[in-house]
Amino acid sequence: MSTPAAEHTGAQPVRVLIVDDDAMVRAGLSMILGGVADIEIVAEAGDGSEVPPLVAEHRPDVVLMDIRMPGIDGLTATETLRRRPAPPEVVVLTTFHADAQVLRALRAGAAGFLLKDIAPGDLVQAIRKVASGEPILSPAVTRQLITHVSDGGADERTHRSRKLLDRLSEREREVAMAVGQGRSNAEIGRELYMSVPTVKAHVSRILTKLELNNRVQVALLVYDAGS
Repeated sequence: MSTPAAEHTGAQPVRVLIVDDDAMVRAGLSMILGGVADIEIVAEAGDGSEVPPLVAEHRPDVVLMDIRMPGIDGLTATETLRRRPAPPEVVVLTTFHADAQVLRALRAGAAGFLLKDIAPGDLVQAIRKVASGEPILSPAVTRQLITHVSDGGADERTHRSRKLLDRLSEREREVAMAVGQGRSNAEIGRELYMSVPTVKAHVSRILTKLELNNRVQVALLVYDAGS
């Protein structure tokens, strides 16, 4: 399991690596983000094979990752990155709402996905959220992906997911269910009568016990288990 990256404190600009085989897309993203004071583009790549050395050299907080690229694709690059100690957060760039590769990237530990026609302001806000440790995938979109994308092995995943959830204490399971419903830490605290720091501690223990990287993976696990 990869150790989750530390939450961005906001004291320094969010360091971003852009990965897309289309030079025009990279130029457009650079133009949008280049004028934002609290975001710094540290490098660009046109193929997944370039990602590991660039991450090692520049230590980005967030990687904007295209899925479909020649050579090493974004899915493989995401899986490789998320196995690193303290990996950067990965946001998948795609042209499709429901796509099997997007779902696989989320299962591998991506923090969410963005459509390439996203409004500039929404892109900036998404990067800030991810750098602060917040997923950018709504429960509704997660359900859409799981419902409409058939990537095989559903029965096996259901069995495995239920066994994993059995590792949790009753309280941890309640928190996991709330994460699966898209609740924020504050909302979970109000619902379960606990402080936000206590919720954060429960979420951290859940990630450790289940060997997961982030809240998106917890939500996927809950949905896979049919809970």
